[in-house]
Amino acid sequence: MCETLEKSVSFRVATHHDLQAIVQMLADDSLGLKREDPSSPLSRSYHMAFEAIDADPNNELVVAVTGHHIVGVLQITFIPYLTYQGGWRALIEGVRVSKEIRSSGIGRAMFEWAINRAKERGCVLVQLTTDKLRPDALRFYEGFGFVASHEGMKLKL
Repeated sequence: MCETLEKSVSFRVATHHDLQAIVQMLADDSLGLKREDPSSPLSRSYHMAFEAIDADPNNELVVAVTGHHIVGVLQITFIPYLTYQGGWRALIEGVRVSKEIRSSGIGRAMFEWAINRAKERGCVLVQLTTDKLRPDALRFYEGFGFVASHEGMKLKL
């Protein structure tokens, strides 16, 4: 782990100006390449999604920054539930670290930040999904104590 890099990272809510860099990171792996289109100019659908996320107080699109460079991104959504006695959950999705600095500790710092943010918001649990084709990601999440306790299912529309 590059301790200097991990210590120099900061986190902030993404701005519209960050959108191209975010989509580029989302597309920069074998699975993302199949479903994202980072070409410039970005599709209007990305702008509309960003605007919806930005306007929703229960959604935060967060970037990890070192210096002036965006090196990571995640989306955290706060969801009220009747289960857990009306407890709130945090859903973490769309996690990416810039390919050039993976395994540097940035991902760990991002998750520590996100878990603390969920605690700040009073969440009783944090949940996420990970693609079965990402065994390294699964091991990473298990290292934080995440447990594959449920079988997740998706229906593409």
